[in-house]
Amino acid sequence: MSSSTVEEVRAAADALVAAFAEGRLEDYFGSFAPDASFVFHTTPQRLESTAAYRALWQSWVDEDDFRIVSCASTGRLIQDLGDTAVFSHDVETVISTRDGEETVRERETIVFARKGDDRWTAVHEHLSPYTS
Repeated sequence: MSSSTVEEVRAAADALVAAFAEGRLEDYFGSFAPDASFVFHTTPQRLESTAAYRALWQSWVDEDDFRIVSCASTGRLIQDLGDTAVFSHDVETVISTRDGEETVRERETIVFARKGDDRWTAVHEHLSPYTS
């Protein structure tokens, strides 16, 4: 496992998680390839593009005044697979809606791919509920 690859993927994951936690949606969605796919335990279908995810996010905002209050990432693992890498972690997110604040605990896997400009870009995200 290349330590430079792990550090590069860690930096890309850190930037993605920070943008999510801070509500910087341009940076957050910009961390994903346009054709990234998303599997969320809270939605009945796979989302097959970042635009589809962004539209879903906007519906949450429109319907529930959805926003992220904070996000903590723990138990991180990065698996170097050459020009791809798998980042998995436990996520504790505080969200706010019209109903108030709620803490959500999940496990997340993000697959990163090294793109032509040597930038690590998220190409798939999968969320599962955290069960202890």
